[in-house]
Amino acid sequence: MSMYDDVDEYIGARRVTGLAATHDFSRAVIVIAALDDSRTEYRTSLWEIDVDGGSPARRLTHGELGESAPVFTPAGDLLFFRRSSKDDPARLWILPASGGEARVLETRSAGLSEIRNARSGHGLVGFSPVFGSSSTDEEDDALRTERKANKVDAILHTGVPVRFWDHDLGPATPHLFAGSTDGTTGLRDVTPDAAGALHEASFDVSGDGSFVVSTWAVPGALATVRTVLVRIDTETGERATIVDDVDADLGAPAISPDGASVMFVRESLSTPEDAPRMTLQRFDFGTSSVIDVAPGWDRWPIDPVWLSDGSGVLVTADDDGRSPIFVVREGAEPRRLTNTNDAYTHVHVSSDGTRVLALAASYLAAPHPVSIDLSDGTVVDLDTAIEHCPLPGTLTEIDTVVDDGSRIRGWLALPDASPDAAPAPLLLWVHGGPLGSWNTWSWRWNPWLMVARGYAVLLPDPALSTGYGQEFVQRGWGAWGKAPFTDLMALTDVAAAREDIDQTRTAAMGGSFGGYMANWIAGHTDRFDAIVTHASLWALDQFGPTTDAPYYWAREMSPEMAVENSPHLFVADIATPMLVIHGDKDYRVPIGEGLRLWYELLSESGLPADDEGNTEHRFLYFPAENHWILSPQHAKVWYEVVLAFLAEHVLGERVSMPRILGH
Repeated sequence: MSMYDDVDEYIGARRVTGLAATHDFSRAVIVIAALDDSRTEYRTSLWEIDVDGGSPARRLTHGELGESAPVFTPAGDLLFFRRSSKDDPARLWILPASGGEARVLETRSAGLSEIRNARSGHGLVGFSPVFGSSSTDEEDDALRTERKANKVDAILHTGVPVRFWDHDLGPATPHLFAGSTDGTTGLRDVTPDAAGALHEASFDVSGDGSFVVSTWAVPGALATVRTVLVRIDTETGERATIVDDVDADLGAPAISPDGASVMFVRESLSTPEDAPRMTLQRFDFGTSSVIDVAPGWDRWPIDPVWLSDGSGVLVTADDDGRSPIFVVREGAEPRRLTNTNDAYTHVHVSSDGTRVLALAASYLAAPHPVSIDLSDGTVVDLDTAIEHCPLPGTLTEIDTVVDDGSRIRGWLALPDASPDAAPAPLLLWVHGGPLGSWNTWSWRWNPWLMVARGYAVLLPDPALSTGYGQEFVQRGWGAWGKAPFTDLMALTDVAAAREDIDQTRTAAMGGSFGGYMANWIAGHTDRFDAIVTHASLWALDQFGPTTDAPYYWAREMSPEMAVENSPHLFVADIATPMLVIHGDKDYRVPIGEGLRLWYELLSESGLPADDEGNTEHRFLYFPAENHWILSPQHAKVWYEVVLAFLAEHVLGERVSMPRILGH
């Protein structure tokens, strides 16, 4: 029996969540998450790996509450965060390369996060929250203590956003603090007037540590927000805006090795008519000019990382159900470096310019560290001290061409079967986003648990999916219920027509935008035996103003778009049993969407509750969870309830709900 047959074993599987390396690749560490003894939380620890593959991974840290966010100093010392108790903020620790015990390097009562350090010298920069009314650390500490002692959590807002994913914003807001890795200088606030400008900011530190380039949020009329790029002197705090594009959000700044320019990603501001477009840009400090580095490239680059000689950058970009690494140099076509089925993250380039370290993942393998030859793209897996469990099936690709000539493709995960095995029931699983792709492993949305129970799982990329060009995104823009829906049905038809698929036993499911599509599907076809909708959008006119980033969604979601594409308007046509799942702390798709969906299913759908209140629909509610279900035991409940619901309505089997739910 594999871990995919047993949800307990699955949630207990150790997983790699991070990677850090020295510039010369003499050292590298990965972050491994594992269940604690109570099996109710994941704890992370740091493991050193051999970048040449000659030695097994070895554990470096053993903190009771775990360690996270590793970063190497130029001297090879290892920086990381560790908490002394659940109620204490994370403190920055250092483990010397020369040996000895780890020790606290820097601390603030408010905590630190997202440390970056210079390639030379001792400079470091990180985030820490500060109250706007505080002018000194002492005042900040006193106010924090007073609020805690008086149990005051009220927040007075003057603009948006007010929440993000699962937490409230303010009254303290992120500021950038500069310090040193040798402890010779204390932390100093270099953005005292940040207010909310650094909420979810991304930044980079120059090679000598003298300045930072960061995103900076700028509020506008009608509750809008966009981001510009600023340069901040780490000694004086002097700040200057370097790129201000009124038609775009700017992000992912990466300073060149010589400090002369900054690579960044430009995302055009969308409108109800036009989808956003992401392009790679470079700002030159000498000329104050901005250059489109890869004009005409029909992919969306993210997270630029400079080559060691400054001749170009590496980026990742979704591409035909994968997310390869590309080499991008000005004046040349982007060159695809990797040619595997993987999606790559945590990309590092060696100082000699010969190798890349990254995490690779696909539907065939969970995230794991790899070494990549920068000359020819050869990929070598590195040891993680984690045993890989064989998959319970096989993976293939399917595609079709729809009426407008567009090619629609997806992954199809099939259960292992003997030649005389019965055809498998089909489960259509729609991805979220909507701007995204089924191209990498997910521990939360894993098709192999369903495959282990005999389902064939279809993972399609319909209109709005990334990795197929700008026009493919545009096909579904502002028209969620049109091309995205018909694309899904077209690829489902192809899968259902296979001899190894039983088209008489089918289900559909999805989360977030995938949940939206599950709701839309429920109101527009009765071809499925069951539908699972997680954290789903239901009434678009209600969702738009109440989500955590209403200004972003308002760019596309005009009143007309909301009316034309809102699933709640078709509730009377829903005749398929639905399992509704929602977390109360979900601020991206607020709980009101799930509550309204649930009530209207029972009161207005084509399959309402009967005169005695009985219904085939179910509502799985998580009071303490957010957009995702992160608690290990809640994730177990999620999978067990979904599998039981599908078994009843698709397989015709009576499977008990988890006993812990009290049913």
